[in-house]
Amino acid sequence: MTARVPSVLFVCVHNAGRSQMAAAFLTHLTRGRVQVRSAGSAPAERVNPAVVEAMSEVGIDLAAELPKALTAEAVQTSDVVITMGCGDACPIFPGKRYEDWKLDDPAGQGIAAVRPIRDEIEIRIRALVGELLPDAGDPA
Repeated sequence: MTARVPSVLFVCVHNAGRSQMAAAFLTHLTRGRVQVRSAGSAPAERVNPAVVEAMSEVGIDLAAELPKALTAEAVQTSDVVITMGCGDACPIFPGKRYEDWKLDDPAGQGIAAVRPIRDEIEIRIRALVGELLPDAGDPA
């Protein structure tokens, strides 16, 4: 019998910064043991270049990622929905775990302002991995 793979959706307004970083960290740290998605309530045309640069500094390549639109289906098929400043745009379905992470928005910020946001997201993601996969040990 195989264990069910948990599903996490990260949502921010433009899906160009915070949600992209969170999804990338969770994907990187869980190596397929968690289904990871991200979306935006008003997606941008591209991922914030300062976010791409900040993530490349920690060995994660976001250069090929594109912002995606938030859909009710994405929320409905997720076990955990983590919002980051999208307000009431995220649909609510019974039985889902919702969290709202208060994080600065990297939009329009340079690399120096994005690094602390990236680092805070990584800390939160490592804690989330411990909750979702308690028997996995400390993610590398």
